[in-house]
Amino acid sequence: MKGVMIQGTASDVGKSLIVTALCRMFANDGKRVVPFKSQNMSNNSYVTRDGKEIGRAQGIQAEAAKIEATVWMNPILLKPRSNQDSEIVYLGKSLKTLSGRGYRDTFYEKGLDVIKQSLDQLSSEFELVVIEGAGSPVEINLKDRELVNMKVAELAGVPVILVADIDRGGVFASIVGTLELLEPDERQRVAGVIINKFRGDISLFQDGIDWLEKKTGIPVLGVLPYVENHMIDGEDSLSISQQFTASKKGNLDIAVIQLPFISNYNDLDPFLYEEDVSIRWVKQASEFGTPDAVIIPGTKSTINDLNTLKDNQIDILVQNHIDNGGYVVGICGGYQILGEEIIDEAGSDTGIANNIVRGLGYIPGRTIFYEEKETVRAAGVYHENTGLSANRKLEGYEIHLGKTVLHQEGCSFLSLENGKEEGYYGRNGQIIGTYLHHLFHNDEWRNHWLNQIRKSKGLHTKETTYIREYLDKRYDKIANRMKEHLNFELLNDIINKWCSK
Repeated sequence: MKGVMIQGTASDVGKSLIVTALCRMFANDGKRVVPFKSQNMSNNSYVTRDGKEIGRAQGIQAEAAKIEATVWMNPILLKPRSNQDSEIVYLGKSLKTLSGRGYRDTFYEKGLDVIKQSLDQLSSEFELVVIEGAGSPVEINLKDRELVNMKVAELAGVPVILVADIDRGGVFASIVGTLELLEPDERQRVAGVIINKFRGDISLFQDGIDWLEKKTGIPVLGVLPYVENHMIDGEDSLSISQQFTASKKGNLDIAVIQLPFISNYNDLDPFLYEEDVSIRWVKQASEFGTPDAVIIPGTKSTINDLNTLKDNQIDILVQNHIDNGGYVVGICGGYQILGEEIIDEAGSDTGIANNIVRGLGYIPGRTIFYEEKETVRAAGVYHENTGLSANRKLEGYEIHLGKTVLHQEGCSFLSLENGKEEGYYGRNGQIIGTYLHHLFHNDEWRNHWLNQIRKSKGLHTKETTYIREYLDKRYDKIANRMKEHLNFELLNDIINKWCSK
């Protein structure tokens, strides 16, 4: 197999972003390139065209590679449901929930088989694979049964490029220490080093490059700059707050409830393009303040996160916000939380069958959790009862176990193309609940919703910001920026020579 694997000295060193950029670089060079990550651990997921679920990062990387995403690009997705257990999504479908110990003890051989199958499938369709590792390749307590780093490089037969994050400090120790902890055959596979997130004058770092190359005997392929607000989705939990920390302060204050098991937080990305909007996370009651709007996002563990909301008394603040005329949108798990009642009939949310919890009570309906998960791309128009123009098409995707049934007629949000009614639209749009992820990626809808809030504050309305025009351009922008600081020719030579061995 012809390709390369990007591994890191730690989590959140920028592996996903670098793989995304490389996919676009190779695609722009006319190569049929494909991303791959054997095993993802993330609640930030992506629904393929055929309704399968993979890690969000691989969906984004497929877009950068100018191809359609498939399950072969991420055959194993682990979605944390608690501090101990994760749902296993296997080839795009929910398989079972296991503890970390249970997963290591029972799933290793099955994991190896599907990784080999996936690599074979991708190598038959594409000429080059760019593989992303996870965390660090030298987690000593996990190495004997790992499915994400050197074992995958061995199966694929590709060289490894090691990435280190200089922004967090200790870059020399992290690189040399990682190499020292690798087995001799693993170290031989490391063909290059990339230093990421550099700030300042790169020429001042030349002595550091020289020392590293002399010490390790491995070439430094590039010192990549720190890229602010790159708008490429992260997958690590470390990336969530960082992505919005640098968000500007605008006239519109939107508070997002940071649920412990938040999922698909990329639903919020479009607000980063709105000049007068600031997004901030709320984990504690003291952080709530007086927002103009509240968004309760998706979650992998609705009842647990609802209980956390209540324990932290954030539920009271959300209720006061709504009672005082504030806007609120609940997406997926947030939609369920805003309802009157949640029934875990199958025990698929909490592990306790028939567990019943009261919701916040602002949406007239109840949610029942079943065993089968629904993953589907969806599209529709505003329901006629909203009073909004029905010729505006909205698109997104659904990922949920629970089904919400409203017991009040004439309050649905959308009429879907499959003939079903979806979501809740109440108080002339003050309260909205929906299962449609990427709701706010629909530019005209997002503008309509923001203009409602602007009017309520006595502010001027604004024209629609069409962020879709920027989405593909951002891949080129990131790829070109990184290519300026990367020895792309040497990287190609490494890949070609390794393939010919």
